[in-house]
Amino acid sequence: MTIVAEIPGFIQVFSDGTVKRFSPNISSSPATITAAASFKSRDVVIGPSKSISARIFVPLDDGKESRSRLPVLVYFHGGGFCFGSTTWPGYHSFIGGLCVTSRSIVLSVDYRLAPEHRLPAAYEDCYSSLKWLAGQAAAGGEPWLQNADLSSVFLSGESAGGNIVHNLGSAFSGNPEARMKEETGHESMAELTATDTLWRLSLPEGADRDHPFCNFERVELSESEWRGFPRVAVFLAGKDLLRVRETAYGAFLKSKAVEEVTVVTAEGEVHAHNVLYPQSEATKLLQSQIAEFMNRPR
Repeated sequence: MTIVAEIPGFIQVFSDGTVKRFSPNISSSPATITAAASFKSRDVVIGPSKSISARIFVPLDDGKESRSRLPVLVYFHGGGFCFGSTTWPGYHSFIGGLCVTSRSIVLSVDYRLAPEHRLPAAYEDCYSSLKWLAGQAAAGGEPWLQNADLSSVFLSGESAGGNIVHNLGSAFSGNPEARMKEETGHESMAELTATDTLWRLSLPEGADRDHPFCNFERVELSESEWRGFPRVAVFLAGKDLLRVRETAYGAFLKSKAVEEVTVVTAEGEVHAHNVLYPQSEATKLLQSQIAEFMNRPR
C-alpha cells in the first residue's frame, strides 16, 4: 500500500482508497456557560443519513442570551474540500468571536469531505444546511434558533468555504484552466502543488480545473440573474497565493454588474490567518469588517 496523494500534516490518500487525516485537538462545545462568557455554542445534527452536522454560536450579554432578533451567518470551513472541521480550535475561536462582534447567530457547517465524497457532495450538504435552517427556526424547531431573523441571512467561508458560498449564490441566482501570470513562477511551488492536489481529489472523476465548480468564469447565468446575485465582500490575505484568483473573482463579479462587490486586502497576512491566528489583531479587524458589511444598510 502506497501513498498516492498527500498534503503533509493534513491528509494522506493511499493506493487502496484509505484516507488518513491529521487534525488538531478538537474544541468541544461545553454544555455549561459561565457568566463571563461572550458566546455559547452547541453541536447539532443536520443530516444523519449523510453525516452532516453543525455548530451553532450565539452571542451573550453578561452571560445571558439576547432577547432581540439576530441576523444569521452560515459559515463553511476551508480545507480544499478534503479536510477541516468547525470543531477545530481555530475555527471555534474565530467563529465565536465573529458571532460576538457581528451580533449574529452563526451556523458553522461540517459537510462530507473528498475524496470519499467528491463534489458536488459538499455543495449539496451545505444547501441542505440552509433548508434545515429555514425549517428549524420555526416554532417548535431548534431552540437556539428561535431568535434568528431569517430575513437577514449571510453566507461566509474561507478558502474552499468561499468557493461553496459562490456556488450556492450561483445556484440561488439561477481547456484546463490556465494559470495566471502571477501564479506561475511564485516562490512557493508547494502551495501550487497542494492546490492542484486538493482539486484533483475533490472534483468529479474525469473533471479538470476548467469545470464550473473550479472556474468561476464557467458559471452560466443570464444578465438578470447576475444582477440578482447577492452582494459580496471578498477578503484577501496579502501573502496568500490565492489572492491572485480572489482579486480576479472580485473583478469578474463587478464586470457582471453584481449589486455590490467589496474587495479588502489584509496586507502581510497568510492564507487562512483567521483560523491559524484567531486571537491576532488582523483577525479581530477581519471580524469587524465582516460585521460592518453585514450591518450595512441595503
